[in-house]
Amino acid sequence: MSINKLFDELFGNFLKINPEVLAVIISDQEGLIIAGEKSEDINMEIISVLTTKVNPILERIRNEFAFKKFGTASFDTDEHRLLFISIDESITVSFVLDIMASIDKVYPYAYFLAEKSAQIIYAEYGDSFELTIPHFEHEAEHSERLKNQIYQMRLGIGGVFRFKFIIVGDYEVGKTSIVRRFVDDKFSKDYRATLGLNILTHSLEFMGNEITIALWDVGAQDFFKRFRRTYYTGAQAAFIVFDLTNRQSYENVKRWNQEFIDYIDNIDMPIVVVGNKSDLKKERIIDYQEGVSQANELSKVGSSKISYIETSALTGANINDAFTLISYFYIQKSKESEEEILKNELSREINSILEKKESLIVSIITETPFWNPALQILTELKDLGNLSKIKDEKEEKVYSFSKGLELKSYLYNSFDVSNSDGVLCIFDARDKDHIDQNWRDTVISVIEKIQEHKVVLIGVRVYEAVDWSNLLEEFDVNKQLEQKLISLLFFKIGVEYRLEIYDQLEVMLNSIKEFQA
Repeated sequence: MSINKLFDELFGNFLKINPEVLAVIISDQEGLIIAGEKSEDINMEIISVLTTKVNPILERIRNEFAFKKFGTASFDTDEHRLLFISIDESITVSFVLDIMASIDKVYPYAYFLAEKSAQIIYAEYGDSFELTIPHFEHEAEHSERLKNQIYQMRLGIGGVFRFKFIIVGDYEVGKTSIVRRFVDDKFSKDYRATLGLNILTHSLEFMGNEITIALWDVGAQDFFKRFRRTYYTGAQAAFIVFDLTNRQSYENVKRWNQEFIDYIDNIDMPIVVVGNKSDLKKERIIDYQEGVSQANELSKVGSSKISYIETSALTGANINDAFTLISYFYIQKSKESEEEILKNELSREINSILEKKESLIVSIITETPFWNPALQILTELKDLGNLSKIKDEKEEKVYSFSKGLELKSYLYNSFDVSNSDGVLCIFDARDKDHIDQNWRDTVISVIEKIQEHKVVLIGVRVYEAVDWSNLLEEFDVNKQLEQKLISLLFFKIGVEYRLEIYDQLEVMLNSIKEFQA
């Protein structure tokens, strides 16, 4: 794709997100326009001339930065607000805003656009570009949706996971080099500071799971600190990178971790401290154990789990391992969080039922006492009072919560569900093309013994290739259902059995509530 087409797409995406921006222009110090786009009748030549007049201001601001390569300025005219960001000593990005626009709101997007523009201008052969403009205001909502999403597969089985991953650390520690090595398997010896923010996405396969990571490489300069809260919003994992040959960058890891604590609401995310430039063995001054000790100490400061790894963006050593490590922590945390959410939902449903009746009896029927995930899930619930074990025999177990929930567990050959409000019966058909005859007899017996206006769930563990409709036909209990008014539901149990059972237990509780109404 040509440079002009890249800029057209980038500017078009930017103006869609920022309707208060009327025009974007990239020009050199002589006022020559390199690229530009406008959303209404703005005189591009006038703006180009303005960039030459503001250059002395930019030069003064540049000198306040460690890099002395970029700066920013803004001022108002009678009709517009103007914002200027210099990419380097000779190239400036100019923004024309509506006179009523908020420059503070536009700033985070403007620096992101400046970074993407710099990548296009200084691109090397074979470089790839991601030209999407994120909607920063929606990042928190996106993060909340992810937290409340029920992941469909287990770790190691074939799940699909997406998360926002921020990378911070002092300048020149190699953050952008790590990202580039991971995404493009390239390394550039020419250092260029990140102008506020760079975002790339990359997918990898990990233990049968598809992991898609949105990598947010955040600028280190103090000037950008006021924007970093915006950039951090919605993050689910982070790298804090330091240079193994630079003790100050190592000491500043604590400051970056504290910034997370200060800026991210309810921070509780996996963090990996990365000691980069491990290839510089003679120059390194931070040894491995020192890095590990710091990560352990930081774990005690906040609520995040913090690990340590050493990498070399130059050679690629441990780069993929670093991303795999944080992906593993993220997936595990996501699943733990999801189960906690589901447990709380079940507890709320049970308590709402117990507000209208003194007791709730749920019976579970399985083939073996050694695999009973539904009983395990229910006995782990909180906010139901104290849990007591009333009976613990091979063929019958009884548990009671002080608020009124009673759990009964039986084997196929002996059960009493006559006073149960709900029954969950599980069969294992993973190695079968047809049901066992005693399964049908068990279901019929449950229907006959349970009272009317009660709920029965039949879960059948199967492989994906099974003919599910044929299995259901073999149970053939329609005649029995015509004789008694109960709610009966068959459901498939696959590899993600715990989440599926959570779902079906909620179905059972909702059906019990409907019968109560």
